[in-house]
Amino acid sequence: MLKEPAFANSLTILTGALYILLYLLAIISRDAFRFLFNAQFLGADVASLVPQKLALGAFVGTLVAILVFVWIFGYAWAWLYNRMSVGK
Repeated sequence: MLKEPAFANSLTILTGALYILLYLLAIISRDAFRFLFNAQFLGADVASLVPQKLALGAFVGTLVAILVFVWIFGYAWAWLYNRMSVGK
């Protein structure tokens, strides 16, 4: 059995860390960012859709929205996993 809050928290922490890491990489090395970001989408040029400059407010707002969604998704995932694994 998975503990729903612990699973949701761990998934949220990892997602937030990846978001911040990619943001820092975009600041430090735009080419490395483009390579890694596009690699997630099998080489499609998705990085070209990312704004060149991201205001702090937009960065924080996006981060908060992602973290809230991921926590809810992680909790639901663990809950569903626990329900489906009962009796196995």
